[in-house]
Amino acid sequence: MKLCSLASGSSGNCTFVGSSHANILVDAGVSGKKIEYGLSCIDVKPADLEGILITHEHSDHIQGIGVLARRYHTPIYGTKETLQAISRMKNMGDIPSELFRPVLPDEGFYISDILVEPFSTSHDAVNPVCYTFTSEGHKIGMATDLGVYDDYIISKLSGSEILLMEANHDENMLLAGAYPYYLKQRILGERGHLSNENSGRLIGRILHDKICHITLAHLSRENNFEDLAYETVRLELNKVISDNAYSLKTDSLLSVAKRDVPSEMLCTV
Repeated sequence: MKLCSLASGSSGNCTFVGSSHANILVDAGVSGKKIEYGLSCIDVKPADLEGILITHEHSDHIQGIGVLARRYHTPIYGTKETLQAISRMKNMGDIPSELFRPVLPDEGFYISDILVEPFSTSHDAVNPVCYTFTSEGHKIGMATDLGVYDDYIISKLSGSEILLMEANHDENMLLAGAYPYYLKQRILGERGHLSNENSGRLIGRILHDKICHITLAHLSRENNFEDLAYETVRLELNKVISDNAYSLKTDSLLSVAKRDVPSEMLCTV
């Protein structure tokens, strides 16, 4: 299995997940043109996408969905409430209703040879989910836009060999920054976003000897930067690796997804 972040950040998110037989997008939060360019960089034709999985209805996750759906007739998967919210948005344009494919949290389904398993997350959207992907004995886990994590989230992501994990903000930067008070409280709240510190703690709960790639995602432009997120999470993980005698090295394991250009293609071993 393979994963490539085509765009990642509070301004737009789109991730490619693939197997031997299937090509999937998770979210389409940048323009259709940028998504087409990103796919061309990894030699995937937009017409060959089997589906677009939507985590929730915020604009940084759905901006390009209308263009792709109309141009390539690509099925769109999301919870019923998410799809209903998208269908009511006038700026999305007309999306044929037959392209909408409702999913339920905790009920897996197949897209070609990939088992897709949606799971609920804590975020200020109507019924948000994230996804794991399993094919040929390999698993990819993704978790962004969650204010808190618990044993349920950990159980869903456990066993992932590739992990895309939110590291949205540095708490000190956020608190000292220019955002209004209500927005700071939203981001820090239980339906907001994971800080760098909490991202590292969550990854530490999922860490195992066979994990091969961890990429940090959904970084805030205003309240974070790549080196800070990387170093904060690296320090958290080094504690876990040392305490559990894992044969892992964070320098080769950990990366940060790029904001505006495709990142490295990550593949299971």
